[in-house]
Amino acid sequence: MSSICCKVESIEPLTDIVSRVKLAALSPISFKAGQYVKVIMGENDSRPFSIANAPDGSNQIELHIGAGAGNDYAGQVLEKMNTHGEIDIEGGHGEAFFRDTDIKPTILLAGGTGFSYTYSILQQRLKIADDQPVFLYWGTQKLADMYEYEVLIELEKEHKHFRFIPVVDAPDEQWQGKSGWVHQAILTDIVSLEPYQVYVAGRFEMAGVARDDFQKQGLLLENLYGDAYQFI
Repeated sequence: MSSICCKVESIEPLTDIVSRVKLAALSPISFKAGQYVKVIMGENDSRPFSIANAPDGSNQIELHIGAGAGNDYAGQVLEKMNTHGEIDIEGGHGEAFFRDTDIKPTILLAGGTGFSYTYSILQQRLKIADDQPVFLYWGTQKLADMYEYEVLIELEKEHKHFRFIPVVDAPDEQWQGKSGWVHQAILTDIVSLEPYQVYVAGRFEMAGVARDDFQKQGLLLENLYGDAYQFI
C-alpha cells in the first residue's frame, strides 16, 4: 500500500492530553468505518491511529490523539505534524471495521481514546435507516475526559434507537451515572448478548477480559470485533 501525503488542516485540544487532528489527503484515500491509518514517522517507523470520522467520499481524515506526559509515541507524531504542516499516512487498515451487510443490534464499547474507533462506526451505523438498537458505552477515568459527551447526548436525542451510556471510573460526588469497569456496565444492563454485534476498542487488558465475560453471557465470538483481538 502506497503512502498518501496529507495536509494538517488543524490540531485542536479536546482535553489536557487529547487532540483532534484534521487531515486533508492530497490524493484519494479509501477506508471503512472502524479502520485505522498508519502515520509514517520514518522508513521503519509507522504508528497506528484509529480514524474518527466515517467515510463520506471526501479526502478528510480525523484522528483523536492522546499524548499525555511521557507518551513520546503519540507526542512525537503531534510534534511532527505541528512542525511540518503535513504528514504521510497509509490506510485504511484493520479487519475490525463495521459490518453493514448483516445488521444486528449493536454495542460499541470504548475505553478512553478508543472512542475514536467506535465514533467512526457510530456515525456510519446511524446513516442506516432502521430501528435496531445501538448502544455506545464509553468508559473514562473522569467525566472531563469524555470530550464528546455533549455531542453524544444530542445524537441520542436525534436517534430514538441510539443510547449513550457514559461510565466513569473515578466519579465525583455529583455523578449519578454508572461507574467502574465499562464492560461490566454492559453485563449488568444486558442479560443475553447472543443477538448482538459488539465492537471493542481500548486497552488490551480490558479487551481480553471483556471477550471472556461477554462469551459467558452468550455473545457469539464471530460477532465480536476489535483490532486488539489480532494480538491477544
